[in-house]
Amino acid sequence: MTDTPSTTPPDHLSNDPRSPFYDESVLARGIGIRFKGKERTDVEEYCISENWVRVAAGKAKDRYGNPVTIKLTGPVEAYFQSDAG
Repeated sequence: MTDTPSTTPPDHLSNDPRSPFYDESVLARGIGIRFKGKERTDVEEYCISENWVRVAAGKAKDRYGNPVTIKLTGPVEAYFQSDAG
């Protein structure tokens, strides 16, 4: 196995530690999301191959205190904000 970091972000990533798509090492590098040609900083989860992002719906919380999210569809581009691994 090599320890060289990947140059492309994963296809599906979440910032919720309970999600199976959560990856702390990838999130530590910093992920930038471009959705429909505009930079988004409020993305909770994304999937490039399925063309969707999940964003918080205002300040609403569910009964467990987690943000309520909505799924938006459209072209998604993900990139690393830093080059360090």
